[in-house]
Amino acid sequence: MTLHKNKPMLSFFQIWNMSFGFFGIQFGWALQMANMSAIYEYLGAEPENIPMLWLAAPLTGLIVQPIIGYLSDRTWTSLGRRKPYFLTGAILSSIALVLMPNSSALWIAAGLLWILDASINISMEPFRAFVADMLPREQQTKGYAMQSFFIGLGAVVASALPWMLENWFHISGSHAADTIPFTVRLSFYLGAGAFFFAVIYTIVTTKEYPPDNMAAFEAQKAASSGFLNGAKEIFENIFHMPKVMRQLALVQFFTWPGLFLMWFYFSVAVARNIFGATDTQSPQYAEGVAWAGICFAFYSLVTFLFSPLLPLIADRIGRKLTHSICLFIGASGLWYVSLASNKYELLISMTGVGIAWASILSMPYAMLVRHLPQEKMGIYMGIFNFFIVLPEIIASLFFGKVMETWLNNDRVAAVILGGVLIGIAAFITLFVNDTNPKIADS
Repeated sequence: MTLHKNKPMLSFFQIWNMSFGFFGIQFGWALQMANMSAIYEYLGAEPENIPMLWLAAPLTGLIVQPIIGYLSDRTWTSLGRRKPYFLTGAILSSIALVLMPNSSALWIAAGLLWILDASINISMEPFRAFVADMLPREQQTKGYAMQSFFIGLGAVVASALPWMLENWFHISGSHAADTIPFTVRLSFYLGAGAFFFAVIYTIVTTKEYPPDNMAAFEAQKAASSGFLNGAKEIFENIFHMPKVMRQLALVQFFTWPGLFLMWFYFSVAVARNIFGATDTQSPQYAEGVAWAGICFAFYSLVTFLFSPLLPLIADRIGRKLTHSICLFIGASGLWYVSLASNKYELLISMTGVGIAWASILSMPYAMLVRHLPQEKMGIYMGIFNFFIVLPEIIASLFFGKVMETWLNNDRVAAVILGGVLIGIAAFITLFVNDTNPKIADS
């Protein structure tokens, strides 16, 4: 089931077009990362309950991504191989984004987060395989860096959108104590449109390569069809991962819980620890959450600006050392949160986070993709996602107890712990065997 073997070098704008959909995907992610914990607190959640309320996200990724990867490896339609999944995910995600900020109860918000994450995963997972499908090995690092570029750009706009609507466009963000601010709701509506149209742009402007031998593709697809065959292949590939994938899995296993702790608690930590809010009804709480959105936008801006430099740095010192250094800078940024005495010093922290985020979104995939067989690119990218979502599941299930028992619900301490975990990942990265594999381009 090989794809086009002699993939030509693509121009800058061809890589731009094939990556633009990630702008919309990240719009959806960034809106929920910057706003969901606050939405949960608006709806009455206690701090120790927030990790559990985020559980929908990793559980969805654990189930959806390998299945979508497996199916997209075996798909060929008039629309292409990966693009049918881009489109399906975009439609469902846009609907969920419209419904999310109208949640009237915690269980509704948690359920809609489940739907939203499933829908985003349907679009996102094939985008990772899309780079390997379309680009020769010499350009794959550039392809993932371009995805990071659009992720940063989308997150800049999405994270700051509620603040921009209120401060630039003078749209009232006032709200009753137990309702979600109008600026947040409007941001989700705009995000739904951005998600849909960005993905459509990539679908329209990029043509996928068909299998070289369609008859062989269809025959192998028929031979491996069915639920049991699919489940068997997924599990077989889990137990026969390339060595470098196992090494990178450990890096991911420490990196992502560090990020999740930041996403769980940074917004509410800023509101309570920097702005001095005592409850969700105080004006300082809304101001703090809005400023946290600015901080998220700022680290995304750093990602946006730093991403084009990553291929140049990686060519000079190697992908492994580049990723390790970037992770350590990000860990240092989270450690600095405890030292920030005012809201502007948080931007120093976010500079480090933005540099790390640019690398997290590109370097592990650039290291991994060279070691994977082309015909299993989708399924392996889905399996690789296990090592993002498993630590999030662990954090969601158990970190609430840690917060309550050992951290005394100190939200800043949770963010600092996230930095410690990312620092461990930076050290482990140094032991990844990122040598050139002997897998022929297929």
